[in-house]
Amino acid sequence: MHPREMISLQSEVEAVEIPYGTKTLLPKGTQVLVEQSLGGSFTVVTEWGTMVRIPGSAADALGLPTPPEFADPISGTPFDRSQVEERVWTELKTCYDPEIPVNIVDLGLVYACQVRELPERRYEVDVQMTLTAPGCGMGDILKDDAETKIRGIPGVVRCDVELVMDPPWDPSRMSDAARLQLNML
Repeated sequence: MHPREMISLQSEVEAVEIPYGTKTLLPKGTQVLVEQSLGGSFTVVTEWGTMVRIPGSAADALGLPTPPEFADPISGTPFDRSQVEERVWTELKTCYDPEIPVNIVDLGLVYACQVRELPERRYEVDVQMTLTAPGCGMGDILKDDAETKIRGIPGVVRCDVELVMDPPWDPSRMSDAARLQLNML
């Protein structure tokens, strides 16, 4: 497949409109252009000019292979709190704003991450994150994405990702890698 060619959906697929976060159903045969494939999902533009996010689990509707970050669940048993925390940060780095090809950690959207150890190598995880714009309709989608990935870590029994708007995000929170990728250096 050429990276910039239109793809005809091979089956009906549920998608999320960007930036509003509204769920929509795309019928089989809809023409789409893949703009981004990061973090286990696809950002596409439909033949009508609507930008939507399609989950990696629906890669077959696009005629594409399932993204590895969706296909390969985390395995193994973490031994201590620091290993769990490391895996949490690794998982957060697989969450992407569907309009920006940089993960939420490097964008500076994650403000805090706390891992609490419970008996029998079980863990609770609390994350505070923000959005690049307060009215972004993708907030709940990004929050759910992060929670789902963190809950997949062996030993994590509870995860809460809280969206906060104070302090407001600004570009100074981005990593140098993110600035470089977005041509801001």
